[in-house]
Amino acid sequence: MRIIEEEKLEDYVREKVIEHNMRMLPDELKTPNEDISFLLKEDDDTIVGGITANMFWHHMHIEFFWVEETLRGKGYGSALLEKMEAAAREKGCRFIHLDTFSFQAPDFYKRHGFEVFGTLEDHPEGFAQYYMIKRFDR
Repeated sequence: MRIIEEEKLEDYVREKVIEHNMRMLPDELKTPNEDISFLLKEDDDTIVGGITANMFWHHMHIEFFWVEETLRGKGYGSALLEKMEAAAREKGCRFIHLDTFSFQAPDFYKRHGFEVFGTLEDHPEGFAQYYMIKRFDR
C-alpha cells in the first residue's frame, strides 16, 4: 500500500464519496447530484458575470459567484442570485447555503434573505469566513 500525491484525482474521490453517501440514505431523501450555472453576457458574448451551484438531497450549495467590478451595484448580481434561487425552488430545494468572506459580500447576501449560521474568525488572518443559509421550508 502506498500514498501518492496525484493531480486531477478529485473527481474520482468525489464520486466514491457520493456513492457511499447515496447507499446510506433512505430513497425518499435521494435526489440527483446536479450542477447548475448561469452566465451574464454582453451582447458580444463577453462573459461579465456568473454563478455556479451544486444540488443534491433537496438543497443547493452556491459554489462560485462573480460579477465584473465595473458592473457591481447595478442589479446584475441580484438578478443572477434570484435566477439561481428560482432554479432551487423549481427543483424542490429546501434551502441554499454558501460561504463568503468578510471582504466579499456578506451584506449582499443578507439583503437577499441569507442568515449567518457559522463564522470562522481570523480566516484568512484579519478577516472572517461566513457560512450562510436561506431556507425555503419554514
